[in-house]
Amino acid sequence: MPLTLPSTRDVVSLNPERRGSLGNLTGVLRAYGDGKIFGEAFGDGPADVVWLHGWARSSTDFAVAGAQLAAAGVSSVALDLPGSGASPPPTIAGGAVLYAGLVRETLTAMGGAPVVLVGHSFGGRVATVLAADHPELIATLVLTGAPLVRRAGATDRAPRGYRWVRAAHRRGWISEARMEAARQKYGSLDYRRASGVMRDVLVASVNESYEEQLGRIVAPVDLVWGRDDHDVPVAVAERARELLTRSRDVTLEVLADTGHLVPSERPDALVARVLSRRGGA
Repeated sequence: MPLTLPSTRDVVSLNPERRGSLGNLTGVLRAYGDGKIFGEAFGDGPADVVWLHGWARSSTDFAVAGAQLAAAGVSSVALDLPGSGASPPPTIAGGAVLYAGLVRETLTAMGGAPVVLVGHSFGGRVATVLAADHPELIATLVLTGAPLVRRAGATDRAPRGYRWVRAAHRRGWISEARMEAARQKYGSLDYRRASGVMRDVLVASVNESYEEQLGRIVAPVDLVWGRDDHDVPVAVAERARELLTRSRDVTLEVLADTGHLVPSERPDALVARVLSRRGGA
């Protein structure tokens, strides 16, 4: 079944048998691996950097950073994670662990050479699982605005009315229509906007925590955070840094006058971090 893709971006296929030239193309989406994940390539030659976007975002978040890296002679690929941008949703629901498996297949199809993996928000969760489970694929991990650990005092903060409706629905006392009305009334904006399998993916992701994976990462890790990130405060990055006990090198950079959307607010900071890890390229 053909995919419906953004009209302003062309799509070409990347041969999964080789990690070949990506071409110096702008605004062109390519199919990776088995064609289930699309991405935009920046620069010439094999990709040294892979970008993973946040929830309800897309590869376009990294367009400026990708162009800046290409100008510095470093090739990269920004992926549309399943269910975002041009990539179709996964066939089953699951959180970052499921997504990490799908991205691993993509990295392997690209050649399997270690890359600098940059993950923002949900993409940072996926990147963390990948770095823990497949260290051979990751040269350096760069995380920004990623909700990796449970925040102190976090509990089921759903309003009492929603908790009652949810419990009644589980017991079969109220209809699915009434349950959905409660979801729309009480759910977060992301939850209300999601539907089908993507809503299930969101629920699975919200309930995940990555303390165990952080403790297994051996690659160097750079945490780049907005000081004004109210969605995922700097305290989360500080706790993640404490848990990265096996990593060979961990840094935390806090960006002044910057919020949650570091890829679009401060692409230069991500580019500088990547270049510093590559010896200035």
